[in-house]
Amino acid sequence: MKKLLLALLSCAILTPALAADPIKARKDVFEQYKKTVGPMSKVVKGESPFNKDEFAKMAAHLDELAQQPWQHFTPGSDKGKTDAKAEIWTKPAEFKAAVDSHKAEVAKLKQTAAAAKTLDDIKPQFGAVMKTCKTCHDSFRAD
Repeated sequence: MKKLLLALLSCAILTPALAADPIKARKDVFEQYKKTVGPMSKVVKGESPFNKDEFAKMAAHLDELAQQPWQHFTPGSDKGKTDAKAEIWTKPAEFKAAVDSHKAEVAKLKQTAAAAKTLDDIKPQFGAVMKTCKTCHDSFRAD
């Protein structure tokens, strides 16, 4: 019984430490971004067929993802294997503005995709989302 209790206590102590890697957490979310935006981009480029309902689902999923990675840019998470530029921490107002712009454009994409009748209805807003990605990458990501 003591061994079981000790094992459970060890797991309880180690689990938060393992889960507390903000760099890994945000990279995991951005990996999901790639898996969502990639197929969306193929549809917009005409490389994959347009299915209104499927595109709307992907846009809704992207909206969920757009809420997630930012909390993992915590103080001290600029150290380690990261592509994040120091400007995230030295220019927090600008970073927040870029994040807020991205989240707003993704929310608009979700609404646009839900109401769209054709792919042409979606293309401009998808482009606006991609522009926010590029702006943030240019300013806050080391490539």
